[in-house]
Amino acid sequence: MHYLITGGAGFIGSHLAELLHEKGHYVTILDNLSTGRLSNLSTLANKNRFKFFKGDILKRPDLVSAMRGADWVIHLAAVVGAQLVVDKPIESIVVNVEGTGNVLEEAAKLKNIRVMVASTSETYGMSNKVPFEEDDNRIIGPTHIRRWGYAATKIVDEFLTMGYFQEKKLPVIIARIFNTVGPRQVGTYGMVIPRLVEQALSGKPLTVYGDGSQTRCFAFVKDAVNALSALTENEYAIGKVFNIGSTQEISILTLAKKIKHLTGSRSRIKLVPFAKVFEKGFNDMSRRVPSVKKLIKSIGFVPETPIDQILLEVIVERRRLNLNFNEATK
Repeated sequence: MHYLITGGAGFIGSHLAELLHEKGHYVTILDNLSTGRLSNLSTLANKNRFKFFKGDILKRPDLVSAMRGADWVIHLAAVVGAQLVVDKPIESIVVNVEGTGNVLEEAAKLKNIRVMVASTSETYGMSNKVPFEEDDNRIIGPTHIRRWGYAATKIVDEFLTMGYFQEKKLPVIIARIFNTVGPRQVGTYGMVIPRLVEQALSGKPLTVYGDGSQTRCFAFVKDAVNALSALTENEYAIGKVFNIGSTQEISILTLAKKIKHLTGSRSRIKLVPFAKVFEKGFNDMSRRVPSVKKLIKSIGFVPETPIDQILLEVIVERRRLNLNFNEATK
């Protein structure tokens, strides 16, 4: 099988590329390297059955070239991360909507190709119904609050994807990905675990937004990509939406305390109002928990690596990177 992964030099994409290659598949990556890094693909460089295209999903010729010979397109390329979405709302909308439209339109022109589109738990908006089920209704915040623009783009992406399935008969799967963490994730764009780990290791205060009572469920990236891969191998999944995530719920304040303990850091934990970090009126959901019943029915598997193990993986990698940096700058 030949897989094209858009955004494949990113955090999730690079782990997925490694897994698919290990399974014996041919893997092509299309990435403009705006947030992805070639170093994420170092284990695949110069290997057979692997090709990297530096290109953009907004450029049709790049997509046409990269799709040549592919059996599956796994579309991960997007503007992601709360901070980046707030800072660049226009780019977020254009890349996420126009880019996905380009991928689907070009795929629909080809024969025998299937598409998985990555969506997000943000599409559940401000719903208080927990756990979130794939067919739930949702409440989205006002249009002048930029963070909701990201959720709206992903909702449009999902409608567009299902439209191509229903009207053009393009085989599709929508993977609604919840908080996913692990090695290679960076805290630059608002990702909480790498940010807190870096703060703990550098002796800086661990900044927890709000009062820290908000909860999330963090899935290990290797579990998440196993789920994505398994869905592409299951005919039942075609034309359906699946939550991809862990059901192990933890508050952000408890998470910060765990990171402080596991790193042995003496840093203090500092509560920071959302208004000091994001735009005025920024809303954060109190809980975000996926229902994974549909995923279990399809592939018999859900992400379940314990949070302590996930944190240790991130801490070990960050310590190694810091050590390498310090040695390089001596």
